[in-house]
Amino acid sequence: MKNLRFLKATIVATVFSTFVMADDGGRRGNNGQNGNGNNGQNGKDAFSSSMVGSTPGTMVGGVPSGGAPWVVSQGSAQISPNGQLQVEVTGLLLGVGAPPNLVGTVGPVQMVAASLVCGGSGGTVVGSTGAVFLNASGRANIEDVVAVPASCLAPSLLIRIFNAAAPAGSQLGAFIASTGIGAGSNAANSGDDNRARHDN
Repeated sequence: MKNLRFLKATIVATVFSTFVMADDGGRRGNNGQNGNGNNGQNGKDAFSSSMVGSTPGTMVGGVPSGGAPWVVSQGSAQISPNGQLQVEVTGLLLGVGAPPNLVGTVGPVQMVAASLVCGGSGGTVVGSTGAVFLNASGRANIEDVVAVPASCLAPSLLIRIFNAAAPAGSQLGAFIASTGIGAGSNAANSGDDNRARHDN
């Protein structure tokens, strides 16, 4: 009787392991890395990453961060070598440290745009998108084309406040979310840790 129970347990464990392995394989992209579906579709030809909210006192590519902390519930960014850019963000909201009556809201921010920085935090902005609306729950979807130079080391993408009332050429303001983007990387998985940290 004990042998029969042991045999049944072994069969169940074997079947379960097979399903887990098959499921893991289904989540791997074409470049053989786990998770990030965008990487799977575009391989090493696309830059993709998750996004995190900004912290006051930070400078990236000559652009300062907002004067209050921001958090991101979920966010992803992708840029192809031909400049096709897509950013989706939800829950982009003011965090603890902002005026108490504004925490969990977008405050006065109604529009945002994205800027591509080459050269890391000490680099420069090489292109920016047009503006889109940031709704009251912190959701925005940016789809545009930006100029991507032949060589763009340590690229980053910034979501910036857009002030439609400002004079042309000065409408792009501080950044309130950002990401480091690595070619063919699995950076989206590291974003889960960032989101969890902000949620806590």
